[in-house]
Amino acid sequence: MLSPLIAEKYGSFFNLARQHQVIFYYVGYFSQPIIAAMAEAVKLQLEVADVAGPTRRKLFSCFVEMAQNIIHYSAVSLTPQKQDNNELRHGSVCIRRESDGSFLLLCANPVEQDVANDLRSKLEALRVMTLDEIKQAYRQTLRDEAPLGSKGAGIGLLTVARDAREPLEFDFDVVDRVGQTPVFYLKAAI
Repeated sequence: MLSPLIAEKYGSFFNLARQHQVIFYYVGYFSQPIIAAMAEAVKLQLEVADVAGPTRRKLFSCFVEMAQNIIHYSAVSLTPQKQDNNELRHGSVCIRRESDGSFLLLCANPVEQDVANDLRSKLEALRVMTLDEIKQAYRQTLRDEAPLGSKGAGIGLLTVARDAREPLEFDFDVVDRVGQTPVFYLKAAI
């Protein structure tokens, strides 16, 4: 028997997603195989929508970098925090089309306070850099050794900042209970 309660209970979520032109949304645990599957779906969806090649490339690379950052830095994990491969970490990622045809990429994940502090300082510095300075920092980072404690090459945020059409926006949920980790939000306009 069909129940109208399903539509009443969940219909608002689907209508909101449609209203905001969400073309991709995932919340849950991220792993390398999950990112690969999501990336394939996003790539195909952008091709079918006839999104211009340079925009597709930027969206795709930013999407992958944001998802990788969730795997590397999310504080909620199904695997031990010290595990460096086959990690399963919790977060969300969203791609939405704007009315002018541009795109917004958004991601969110809980982070430890020391990671939040590090992200804040890196992102505040990135927000005041020119595109040329971001590109120069990107090239320099490729030549340098990976930063101590970094789980990647240290180019993820630089890649997203380089490909965004305006400065990255970010925020943290205020921690209101002892022992609770802040949630990091990142927005890139492509």
